[in-house]
Amino acid sequence: MGDVLLALSIPVLVFGGGIYAACDCWWRRRHPAPPSPYTHRAARLAEQDMLLLAEEIVDDAYAALAPLYAPPAAPPPTAAARPTVLSPRPDATPDRAPSPPAAARKP
Repeated sequence: MGDVLLALSIPVLVFGGGIYAACDCWWRRRHPAPPSPYTHRAARLAEQDMLLLAEEIVDDAYAALAPLYAPPAAPPPTAAARPTVLSPRPDATPDRAPSPPAAARKP
C-alpha cells in the first residue's frame, strides 16, 4: 500500500503545482507589483540630490578658502617704482617670422 501512495503522490504534486502556478499567475495579473525604485525617474531624482549635495560642498569649501584666492593688496606707489608698461624694442619682430641674423662682431 505504501508503494501505491508513493506512486499516486507524484501526479498529485504535479497537478497541485500546476494549480498553484495558475492561481499565482491570475493573482499577479489582478494585483500588479508597485513600480520598482530602480526606474529612470528614481535615478534622475537621486542624481539631482547628489548634484545639490555636491554644490553645497563646493560652496562651503569656496566660502572657507575664499581668503586664499583673494587678490593681494596693491603696494603703495613709490617714487623709484619702475614703469609698469615696457616699451617694445625697436628691433623686435612683431610676428613669428625668424629674426634676421645678427651682425658679426670684429675683435
